[in-house]
Amino acid sequence: MPARQVLPGRRPSATKAAKAAKAVRAVTSVKAVRAQGRKRPAARPGGPAGRGPLAGFRRTQWQVRKAWDRPLTAYYLIFGSSLLITVLGLVMVYSASMIKALQLGLGDAYFFKKQFLAALIGAGLLMIASRMPVKLHRALSYPVLAGTLFLMVLVQVPGIGVSINGNQNWISLGGPFMLQPSEFGKLALILWGADLLARKGEKGLLSQWKHLLVPLVPVAFLLLGLIMLGGDMGTAVILGAILFGLLWLAGAPTRMFAGVLTFAGVIVVLLIKTSPHRMDRLACIGATEPGKNDLCWQAVHGIYALASGGWFGSGLGASVEKWGQLPEAHTDFIFAITGEELGLAGTLSVLALFAALGYAGIRVAGRTEDSFVRYAAGGVTTWITAQAVINIGAVLGLLPIAGVPLPLFSYGGSALLPTMFAVGLLIAFAREEPAARAALAMRQPKNGRLLTGLRWKSMRRRVTRRPSGER
Repeated sequence: MPARQVLPGRRPSATKAAKAAKAVRAVTSVKAVRAQGRKRPAARPGGPAGRGPLAGFRRTQWQVRKAWDRPLTAYYLIFGSSLLITVLGLVMVYSASMIKALQLGLGDAYFFKKQFLAALIGAGLLMIASRMPVKLHRALSYPVLAGTLFLMVLVQVPGIGVSINGNQNWISLGGPFMLQPSEFGKLALILWGADLLARKGEKGLLSQWKHLLVPLVPVAFLLLGLIMLGGDMGTAVILGAILFGLLWLAGAPTRMFAGVLTFAGVIVVLLIKTSPHRMDRLACIGATEPGKNDLCWQAVHGIYALASGGWFGSGLGASVEKWGQLPEAHTDFIFAITGEELGLAGTLSVLALFAALGYAGIRVAGRTEDSFVRYAAGGVTTWITAQAVINIGAVLGLLPIAGVPLPLFSYGGSALLPTMFAVGLLIAFAREEPAARAALAMRQPKNGRLLTGLRWKSMRRRVTRRPSGER
């Protein structure tokens, strides 16, 4: 057999090396393809990236932030949280007031029926306020203020005003129904003050201190004076908080803001020093014993109610303190009965609902371009948040007892009606956001069908949902 011919410049071992290299490359490519199939899909643009023990937390945080950014988040938060607070408040009013009603010789559901009637009327006011345009809200500001001032003057007229627990702040409407005009003074100051500041801001006058303070501060002090004539300092403190909130939103300089705050603080100190009753309330902060002559009885038994509730409470209707031990169990101290019957879980749920309502109000005030909406939304949020903090702080023994109800939760139709109207204002303002208005328009029926082909994911973009599920 003839010898194998070898091409010039190439040795026999080179062919084997080339084949081996080609096989290695083929195996490597197969492994790369398999590894590529096992890889996770790339993260979406703007989504969380990275690995490790905190990757899941970052992913959840990103999803929550994306949910908060949706155009209807504030709308749902305001409506949902206020509805839950009101419904839970009705349940707790019935539970906390039934013993008091039986002691007075009334039916066990007497206070609940009155509160439920007020809630129905308030729901109607909420729906009306949520559907009213912003221009109509501004047009109502002066009539509401004038009517409130007229009613607050009538309270001081002998034979018309009614005194309860030493405070003359009520007008009898006949039968068991009473009206407290000072509760409507909060709403009147917000509407009128927001309209006033908005008009001055449009003319560029808010940079001058005299236009910023006059006539807002004098009118607010007029309301405060009429309230203090009746001895209701708790409502006066809430009204002062609303005034400071409006000034803060209007961009009052720090020196001016501090000056007004100092002046108001001096007046508050004088009012407390000149009243032994208010000094006794101030001395009960942090008290753990009723003290001499049982001066701190209410504050201490509020703490007892909270402490006996434990983690999940003694059960709905099983409170012991409401059997005459805790005064005002269904009004100012209903939060203590909630802690006793529903425990820490129930009280934290109430706090979370108020926090959600406050956050949504701040979001509405911060995202609007309408100055009236910003002032009014900020004023309503300040009102509800400050009143909730003062009431809960008094129950916890951290603040003096101010005699203010828990908004939307405590018994009292005079407090519930203007508060629900104010919540309707927030809902109307949340609906007026451009992205929210567009998202709601997509859900309106057209030719008998709902427009469900488009799903809003955020305020910045919208995604079309195809029948196959692809995007």
